[in-house]
Amino acid sequence: MIYMSFLGLIGLIIGFIAVASNPSPYYAALGLVLSAVCGCWVLVDLGISFLSLVLLLIYLGGMLVVFAYSASLAAELYPEAWGNWSIFMYIIIYSIAVLVYYLMVCDIHDYENLFSGDLIGFSMMTHDCNGVGLMYSGGVIFLVVSGWALLLTLFVVLEITRGVSRGSLRAI
Repeated sequence: MIYMSFLGLIGLIIGFIAVASNPSPYYAALGLVLSAVCGCWVLVDLGISFLSLVLLLIYLGGMLVVFAYSASLAAELYPEAWGNWSIFMYIIIYSIAVLVYYLMVCDIHDYENLFSGDLIGFSMMTHDCNGVGLMYSGGVIFLVVSGWALLLTLFVVLEITRGVSRGSLRAI
């Protein structure tokens, strides 16, 4: 079990490095998908299965919209891939930064019992489904305000990408 959790955390870090090191939205979207899946995988290992499923579905749906916008605006004939030397140097620098951060923080914090069940406890019932009822009963104002904010954001992005004449199709 600890090996699967470790593999999920390594995939999460690789996905973050893939997003941070790549200027092309085509290849960075693959890193975002890897980060979303591995992040939800880590949440499932911690015992938060329902929330990770909801986050994965919402995050991948929102990321599909963002990828469509960025892919329509960035019309590159030959996008830079991970094989280019400039991108490879960014990957090396970010990997060294993650390694240095790990070596500095590893002695300070105790991550030894993170996935051993000591933090979660052994229970026959998962408590992550209780949050759904609280989200709709106590957090209804937050849900309405968040929905209006997302609608406003959609209109702002559409106005920004509309441009002068044909909108996001101006690059074609």
